[in-house]
Amino acid sequence: MKDDILIVGGGPAGMMAGLLFACAGLSVTVVEKHVDFLRDFRGDTVHPSTMELFHQLGMLDELLLLPHSRIDQFALHIAGQKMRVADMRYLPVAAPYIAMMPQWDLLDFIARKAGEFGGFKLRMETEAVAAITHPSGRVCGVKTRSGEELKAGLVIAADGRRSILRDEAKLPLEQLGAPMDVFWFRIDKPADYGGDIFGTARAGQFMILIDRGSYFQCAYVFRKGEAKAVRERGLPQFRDDLRILMPDLADAFDQIGDWDQVKMLEVALDRLTCWHRPGLLAIGDAAHAMSPIGGVGINVAVQDAVVAANILAGPMVAGENPDPLLEQVQSARWRSVTRMQRVQKIAQDQVIEPLLNRSKPIKRPFLPLRILNRFGILRRIPGRVIGLGFDRPSIDSPNAFD
Repeated sequence: MKDDILIVGGGPAGMMAGLLFACAGLSVTVVEKHVDFLRDFRGDTVHPSTMELFHQLGMLDELLLLPHSRIDQFALHIAGQKMRVADMRYLPVAAPYIAMMPQWDLLDFIARKAGEFGGFKLRMETEAVAAITHPSGRVCGVKTRSGEELKAGLVIAADGRRSILRDEAKLPLEQLGAPMDVFWFRIDKPADYGGDIFGTARAGQFMILIDRGSYFQCAYVFRKGEAKAVRERGLPQFRDDLRILMPDLADAFDQIGDWDQVKMLEVALDRLTCWHRPGLLAIGDAAHAMSPIGGVGINVAVQDAVVAANILAGPMVAGENPDPLLEQVQSARWRSVTRMQRVQKIAQDQVIEPLLNRSKPIKRPFLPLRILNRFGILRRIPGRVIGLGFDRPSIDSPNAFD
């Protein structure tokens, strides 16, 4: 048995691709190495651009029945002042806000909707460990850890920033660099204290807090390579550093009683300069790792899946070879991905890195922040970039609305 499409990786890119290709009438198998989607501190931000795609599919109302909170503005606390920096309330979409939704709920929802199509299969606990290559050099399937061979007319690598398939295919990777890494953790939210997404900064330290209703999801940002040093200073010192950043939450940081509560995110910013070879296409983090700045990674990955389905589904339904079309997928996504990475790179190099390397106290908010805070209409610009990205696609793959 051979599927039309085999997707390696059950993250947002892989699951959305599976839904759209199955919706078009193709036989699709998604393989995911874990037993379920339950992973803490994965990207939980469903941006307006992604919700608009579900709106096009007629699924948005059902999606929003899942537990979530809504965020439509961003602020930064710096030099003792609150600077409002982004506003998404005026975006021309059905849901002009970010839905903070556990990623496992989103993935379960997509899997359930995709399962309504007879050609869709999801195989959990199925880890792809190697590509199967035809003597002609074309990728034609994968080998699993159990020794099984799965064949398909097209293999899509959606297996993340440490993609085994892209490494085996020797796809060229360009490193853009990132000056920081992140510790993720959560604290229960004190009564009557909260906000949307807000950050706080002082010389050498930076933290983002996301209001998740009953708790804060916290990202403590530090210079790349210093995770070991932070840990070696001990938990009491780590809690003291957090109290200096957020004195209003000083007592809440006592909840961090073990380093097991603190998860490490090694930040990467990179991209393949070629996303494909015959029989294989990389999308999502496998094609381009995004910085956590703006929380756009899920949404850029989902847009890859949409464009791949738009370009490939119709010809594959008609029995055509997809290989000549793979370059079109990369070309259609290249400007959007590289522009967003350019914005993230500028933010890293001109804001975050100088802040982390700074030793003098910050006495006054930076000029761009003061301008955004003063002129509300200007806050719509970063709100649009974060909420919609660049060149956002619509779904036009065949049978998508049947």
